[in-house]
Amino acid sequence: MVLPKGNILYEALYATIAFIWVILVVQVISKKFYEAVVKTNPHNVAVYYTRKLIHILAGGLVAISVPYLFSSPLLPFTLAMVLAVSTYLPHKTGKLMTWFQTEDNIYEVHFCIMWGVIVTLAWIIFKDPWYGVIPVSFMAFGDAVTGIVRNAIYKRRTKAWIGNIAMMAFCAPIGFLVTGIPGLVAGIVSSIIEHFELNPLDDNITVPLSAFLVLLVLKPLGL
Repeated sequence: MVLPKGNILYEALYATIAFIWVILVVQVISKKFYEAVVKTNPHNVAVYYTRKLIHILAGGLVAISVPYLFSSPLLPFTLAMVLAVSTYLPHKTGKLMTWFQTEDNIYEVHFCIMWGVIVTLAWIIFKDPWYGVIPVSFMAFGDAVTGIVRNAIYKRRTKAWIGNIAMMAFCAPIGFLVTGIPGLVAGIVSSIIEHFELNPLDDNITVPLSAFLVLLVLKPLGL
């Protein structure tokens, strides 16, 4: 079944459903997940796992749906910016959603902003939303794989290479399947870039940005 798109009313409905899904993930599913995980893990570990769950269920799944539901980046970008503001305000007011937010960073805000920016730029430059979905998927799914592997092994935040190997094992083949050689190279590069701390930039910025830049360079070469 092909869902109708190109009609603003249909697309507004899809955007509304996507927004409700993200709120459900953030406010209900992830909170329940945190409460289950924290019973057997330290708070910081449970928070880290919960952030990765949100990456996958909210950022990743919604990104994959974008090419099927929308005919332009307008509504996806708007949705991403609304969510960026929604995740920033708890930091501003001091009323954090403690099951996934921490006082020492606002990386989830960066996630929302980069999600919207990369999807929009790809749509404008490549005329193909998949060239935005791939870098965003590396951020949402690939970086989640990295974090889950590291957290399972070390029970703390670390940049151990084992996580990057796991990320590359996911990103490189997915990138190749969707966008060919440029996607393969983008998956490898972003998996390596994730390892390095490039303050003030965090990996929610460096991973999708590096992947997008690789696609931007290699795609015109006809690879």
